[in-house]
Parts: sequence; structure tokens; C-alpha cells
Amino acid sequence: MSVVVQARELSRWYGVVMGLNNVSFEIRAGLTGLVGPNGAGKSTLIQIITGQLQTSSGELTVFGERPWNNPRLLKRIGYCPERESLPKDLQPLDWLCGLGLISGISPARVRERAESMLEKVKLPREHWRKRMAQYSKGMRQRVKLAQALLHAPDLLVLDEPMNGLDPMGRQEIAQILKEFASGGTTILISSHILAELESLCGEIIILNWGRILASGGQKDIREDLKNWSEELSIRCSDPRKLARHLFEAGVLLGFDLEPADGMVHIRVENPVEFYGAWTRLLLSSDVSVYEIRSHNRSLKRIFEKVTA
Repeated sequence: MSVVVQARELSRWYGVVMGLNNVSFEIRAGLTGLVGPNGAGKSTLIQIITGQLQTSSGELTVFGERPWNNPRLLKRIGYCPERESLPKDLQPLDWLCGLGLISGISPARVRERAESMLEKVKLPREHWRKRMAQYSKGMRQRVKLAQALLHAPDLLVLDEPMNGLDPMGRQEIAQILKEFASGGTTILISSHILAELESLCGEIIILNWGRILASGGQKDIREDLKNWSEELSIRCSDPRKLARHLFEAGVLLGFDLEPADGMVHIRVENPVEFYGAWTRLLLSSDVSVYEIRSHNRSLKRIFEKVTA
């Protein structure tokens, strides 16, 4: 996939405070998640990508161009900020039409485009003529996403886009983003809800204290981590027998039993070797396995590991 955003030895200082410290990474077409605690440098990075901040040193390019003071490039970028600055006394349709005209959408098409985006983000039509002061947090979040999509950007940058949405709303927005990504839009999502990024994003960037701790696919990051152990829960016909068999085979770091529930919880030091030998071990154990669940192949566990 083509590289959309590329950073090379990028740094940004605020006086003596360093927001980003010599970071290098690439963002390719598709969905990429940006993860990090408060103060990690996520907002600084987003502001540089969207042309709101200059770099102090190093270089960042979007579609091969620097974003700062580059109106031609910024027309290709859509941005949904975490903070809210919606005009409360306006109706969303009027506001989007105004933004559309500023973005260069023709007067003949702007209303159609604004209505299309409000429908795309599933804001009920009966709310279109209400002032946004009457909106819930979730409704305002949908309007913010609609404005970011209004001018059909090639790169969409979203800062905490799921805030204020109920579970159904989160699923709807996630599906919308997947559809745009499959249609060719590159999407960068910053979120503190790691489970959402795990289900949405093919690649992630983990940022802390202004440094890139890890980037790439979740599988690639796990393979790069040293001493990465795997924790699994196995529901089977005979937990004691299976645990004893695996322990004697020398593949376990430890295990816990819940015989009443038919469960054995195991920890293995080398997941690659374990999975490679799993079929042989299972067949030789004479135990029926009904379910296997991994507990640390999630984005949350990766984040905990690299920030430890």
C-alpha cells in the first residue's frame, strides 16, 4: 500500500518542553490507530499532520508534501477535532452548507452534499432543523464527522471520534469509517478506547512521552517484543489431564485449573513454537477441546507491554 503520511526524525518543542522527540513512522492507506496516554504527543502530531503546527526539526509529509501553509494539500485532508466548536445557534444543515461553500463545493451541489453527509453519519432527519444547542453530545459528534467528510477528503484525521456515542452509535460510526476506508480514504484515528481501535485498525502507532514506542500491525508489534508470553484459557473435557500433558511436554510457564467449569488457564513463553506444536500436543493428549481464548493478543495488552 502507498505511503500517505511519512515522518522522519520529527521533533516539536514548546519552549523547553518537548511535544515530539525524534519520531519516524509511516501511515499507509487504510485505517491506522494512534494510541497513547494524556500528554503522549498525540495532539501535537495530529496538529502537524493537519497543518496547524510547524515542525521544530525533521520532516513530515502528507501525500509527499509538507502540510504547513499548504492550502492545496489541506483541501485533501478532513479533520474532526476532539474539542467542540460548533455554533450552537445554527442548524447543522446551514452550517455544513456554509463550510461546503468555503471548501469550494459549488452552490448548485452544496446542499445535496451536506444532506448526503448528514444521512451518512445517521443523524435523524427530524433533527436537521434544530439548533445545535439542543443536541446531545452524540449528535454533535455526528455533525463533526459530517463536516470532516463534507469535501470528500483523501485523508481523514479523527481525534476521539467516538466520545459521547452510545454502543449502537459506536457500531454505526465504525461501520461508516470502514466503508470510507474500503472506498480509498486513508483514516487516522486517535482514541483512548483501545478495543475500538483493535476492531477497526489494521495498523497502530503507540506514542508515549513524545516517542514512538511501536508501530505497524498488531502481529508485527507482538513479534518485535522481547519476552512476549501468551496467556490462554482452554475449555476441554479434562482440564487436569490436559494441563499435566502440556506441562510434561515442557511448553508451559504455568497454569491454573477450574475443573468445575472445564477450564485450564495456561501461560506459554514462546507462542510461535507453542502454536506450531499445538495440533500434535492435542492429538497426543486424548482430551477434547471445545474453546480456546487468548488474553494478551489484544491491543490493550500490547499497549501495556510497550509502555511498561
